[in-house]
Amino acid sequence: MTFGFAPPTTTSSTIATGGASRHSRLLEADEWTAAGIPLLRNPREIVSGLHSRHSPVPSTAVIAVLGPEERLVASASFVQRAGSADGWEYRNALLARLRRVLPHDLRRRTPVRTAVLLYCRDGDERWTEEDGAWMWGLRDACTLHGLRCGAYITLTQGGWQVLGEGRGGRRPSADSRPLRIGEIVPDPTPLPLRSGGGAAEVLRRTAAR
Repeated sequence: MTFGFAPPTTTSSTIATGGASRHSRLLEADEWTAAGIPLLRNPREIVSGLHSRHSPVPSTAVIAVLGPEERLVASASFVQRAGSADGWEYRNALLARLRRVLPHDLRRRTPVRTAVLLYCRDGDERWTEEDGAWMWGLRDACTLHGLRCGAYITLTQGGWQVLGEGRGGRRPSADSRPLRIGEIVPDPTPLPLRSGGGAAEVLRRTAAR
């Protein structure tokens, strides 16, 4: 896998709107890694299944809820076109879709279902402020819906990756054709690791454990 930092995409708009609080509504890559997000046992199966069901294109978010044994309980996809990366807006969008597809679990003492987010976007696989805002939004939406916060997965032209886990592959990608449900195409070549920003070492250590 390749990790690192892409140039900020929202700096100018944040300054122009005085969005200091907006900037705080995101999680850095190392913060996400340190949060103890549960690992997916078979991330490629989850990614392939969601890609087949929703055929995401860039700017498409797919929110999925997994039950025991990583069984898919519900999922929804939508296109989010925001002028800047704002975790609060993303949280509201995710929460609205969660409320449409399944009842909340707020009465439970401990969450039994896990929400994961697949986001298809342009650019490469490196962490961006937009990713950080989606992470913040996913975590907050899970809390408000009584779910456990699960993996954040990006889908780009280069393939897919689970941020913070060091796992990914070249198929499916943002421009690959959707497969039939259950169809698997061999993906023997993992994406290479590449040094990047300050969080890269943290992510490598996590992947090595």
